Amino acid sequence: MLVCLFDIDGTLLASGGAGKAALEAAVREEFGVVLRTQVPYAGRTDRAIVRDLLTAHGIEETPAVLARLLRAYLERLPQCLTDHHGRVLPGIHPLLAHLRQRRDCALGLLTGNIRAGAQAKLRHFGLAETFAFGGFGDHHFDRDDVAREALAAVRRHVAADIPTERIWVIGDTPLDIRCARAIGAKVAAVATGLHTLEQLEAAAPDVALPDLSDPEPLLRCW
Repeated sequence: MLVCLFDIDGTLLASGGAGKAALEAAVREEFGVVLRTQVPYAGRTDRAIVRDLLTAHGIEETPAVLARLLRAYLERLPQCLTDHHGRVLPGIHPLLAHLRQRRDCALGLLTGNIRAGAQAKLRHFGLAETFAFGGFGDHHFDRDDVAREALAAVRRHVAADIPTERIWVIGDTPLDIRCARAIGAKVAAVATGLHTLEQLEAAAPDVALPDLSDPEPLLRCW
């Protein structure tokens, strides 16, 4: 059995910055602040990004504040996805179609998005029915912990005894590579996000590709 765990932003799709726009609009409009500090987004979990945004703008993070902010984010996300004119990245549709035809392959997610945000993005781009399980950024600050959640989901949904070398993480950042190694998984890095192919290769993935329009080097490993 082969398990493929896909990152979303920069790997499956480019949202045009819709998620960032929705989250920052939620902070501004819900809490009446002017954003004065940028925080890093690429490869990180929504939970960590939210923590940093709130801290940087002097907003105390309480359970009520967190729930309010995430609700406001999810309310704004669909319109932001429409307004930002994103796209599914090269090669994704044919690759997923090929993998869905394989009886020995299970498709999941390993994403820093909160689960509801991930589903909203995938629905918008017509990919929501492809992935049955995964690890998400609702509770974890560290991407490695998302990978551990994804591994637990693999054990529940696919097979408890599947060897980790048959689990592949597909992502676009060095953090995707690192979190794959945290669970003993293989990793394919694609330079369709903010990092160059050279930067990804420096993090020592098993496979590095400019994009997935020609996935043959990856398919040979599977």
